[in-house]
Amino acid sequence: ETAGSLSLLFTDKTGTLTTGKPEVTDILPASVSEKELLRLAAALEKGSEHPFAKAILAKAKNLNGYETSEFETIPGRGVSAVVNGIRCYGGNEKLMTEKGIRVPHYEELASKGRTPLYFGSEDGLYLGAIAAADVLKQDSVEAVAAMQKLHLDVVMLTGDNKEVAQAIASQAGITHVISDVLPGDKAGAVKKLQSEGKHVLMVGDGINDAPALVTADVGMAIGAGTDVAIESADVVL
Repeated sequence: ETAGSLSLLFTDKTGTLTTGKPEVTDILPASVSEKELLRLAAALEKGSEHPFAKAILAKAKNLNGYETSEFETIPGRGVSAVVNGIRCYGGNEKLMTEKGIRVPHYEELASKGRTPLYFGSEDGLYLGAIAAADVLKQDSVEAVAAMQKLHLDVVMLTGDNKEVAQAIASQAGITHVISDVLPGDKAGAVKKLQSEGKHVLMVGDGINDAPALVTADVGMAIGAGTDVAIESADVVL
């Protein structure tokens, strides 16, 4: 019943519009070797459910792993763990800035739709970056066009950075993008539009989408997504 009055569709990017099966495209070591960066990244990411973590683990499958402990997910930013006795971090530029780690900004990668994940340690040392790329699902362009034909305003809502988000959105036929969004802020974006009288549909698949799926007038989860998203949604696709 509620779905009949929807006016705006918020869609997540990774795993919703895209396949959610990214591949590593670039390894950019800084203060360690390429092999060491990949080993460290795999050690950090092995506790993560994010599709990019799986891409890194696939790339590092033939390398011996490091011992890790005290793994922690930092919502909307990345992960942290003690690797070989040193607290290390892996995630986006926001996380590195918060931890006092200066990183380069890879604009060229972002313009190609590649997302750089940065790695550093507790002493402020920048270790390097690993970029991964995800591709649109075959039917995403058709699906977006179908939603727009139903007079739904389609907006991409993603934690990814602006350049990568714009690159993927343009491929999908989406003109409105809200990027660099933290998990709690996704729900805030939904509430803001609801306060303006919009009836909001949220479609997502990840842990970070769960608060928005609950807040939206209708929440739809991708069936291949995380358990938390599926439990939070009204409808499972």
